[in-house]
Amino acid sequence: MARGLGSYLLIRASIIIPTILILYTVVFIFLRILPGNPILAVVGTKNIPPEQLAHLKHLAGLDRPLYVQYFSYLAGIFQGDFGKTLAFPQGKPVWDYIALKFPATLELSICSFIISVLLGLATGSIAATRRGGLLDESMRFYSVIVYVLFIPWFGMMLQYLFGVYLHVLPTSGRLDPGIALDRITGLYVLDSILTMNVPALVSSLRHLILPSITLGVVLSGAYTRLIRNNMVEVLNQEFIRAYHARGVRSWKITLYALKNAFIPVVTMMGLQFAILLGGAVLTETTFSWPGMGTFIVDRIGYRDYTSIEGTVVFIALLVGLVSLLVDLVYALLDPRVKY
Repeated sequence: MARGLGSYLLIRASIIIPTILILYTVVFIFLRILPGNPILAVVGTKNIPPEQLAHLKHLAGLDRPLYVQYFSYLAGIFQGDFGKTLAFPQGKPVWDYIALKFPATLELSICSFIISVLLGLATGSIAATRRGGLLDESMRFYSVIVYVLFIPWFGMMLQYLFGVYLHVLPTSGRLDPGIALDRITGLYVLDSILTMNVPALVSSLRHLILPSITLGVVLSGAYTRLIRNNMVEVLNQEFIRAYHARGVRSWKITLYALKNAFIPVVTMMGLQFAILLGGAVLTETTFSWPGMGTFIVDRIGYRDYTSIEGTVVFIALLVGLVSLLVDLVYALLDPRVKY
């Protein structure tokens, strides 16, 4: 079995490289097709002498043939070099930006992921155990409504209610001004705990609440539907009726059914988390959250080719690794998986 599982994971892992190559190729082509020039974006004006423009293009490597640019950057990626920024500050390693921005996205992703899963489990279980009733219809209606919510609108409504009207929660950033925090991991909540910085811990948690709820609520709708449908199917099986016949308490039966219905949900959990890690662009821009999403939006405005390409490759690598981990967990949870 171990050999079969190893072969299965090896095949799944081998898909990651073609995926990265395809995404990189698509991004490379589209960046060159779109109007705009990173050099002019950096300079900030079109009134630049042609010889100076040619010199700046040469320094950035943009005067080389497209196929040379393509394979040169690709070779650097396989050596762990994500290139250097073309826009201000010019010449800084893209990896430095990724290392700086990614912890913010990871922290937001973890909190949003927990909220979405907990909400999905609660609403899906309630709907399944009250099948056909008012609660079932209410939870199904909830799943549809939150799934189609426009994140910026929902986020701004929360900002207005809790930030502007009630003045109880901050509406942007990660820390209150004036609070110092020693950066260890880049995850402010964890760093606050490690350094025993109580003011920073309270501030970082307060700043996480609104963006995490915004993203978590929107993502919870898919979990509600999936868990509800899976639990309804499980609750109709013979072993559930046997539990009822033996007089097992209802809440225990619900837990057993939830455990069996949870296996197909693992795949969605992994994919959702991978998407979150890629950068929830709308949420980050709405709450001025300094993560990967805001970084890539900023770089797109400058037509910073290398920064955009490096970020996309990094995201693709993350998605591939998380998907591989999900496949492993799914195979371990469900022995019926064929290797």
